Amino acid sequence: MQPTHKTYTVKEATLKMMKFCAYQERCHQEIEQKLKDMRMIPEARQEIIYKLIQENFLNEERFAQSFARGKFNQKKWGKIRIVRELKLRNISRFNIDSALKEISAEAYFNTFEELSIKKWETTRENNLLKKKKKVADYLFYRGWESNLVYEKLQELEQQEK
Repeated sequence: MQPTHKTYTVKEATLKMMKFCAYQERCHQEIEQKLKDMRMIPEARQEIIYKLIQENFLNEERFAQSFARGKFNQKKWGKIRIVRELKLRNISRFNIDSALKEISAEAYFNTFEELSIKKWETTRENNLLKKKKKVADYLFYRGWESNLVYEKLQELEQQEK
């Protein structure tokens, strides 16, 4: 027996996608994938995406700004990680630049300071070189710029001595 899959009319799929977009900001790629999973034909997907954009349910710039703010404020990601993740979602350079403007320079620097100091203090490693590597790896993984990381590690190392 064949497993049955629910089929959707364009109207049903559009309403379902409107709810999906209303719940949280989405990018075009997520919507496209969701419609493919619903087995919608390319013409229907195109029509639905057009309608979502027209009615402002789908807005890539708004998505990018919301994404950048959220990842920075909640997960303490640096700009490198945010840019990489937005590129993975096929967000345009213009929208990525617009998203990065959502993060003030002061907040960015303060968050980096807090995060690096906290990680330095909680890293239990007697070998100073290994400790610096662990802290650097942690900060790089979160997408912080290498010049910031290396300067901060020098500063923390001096304080430790």
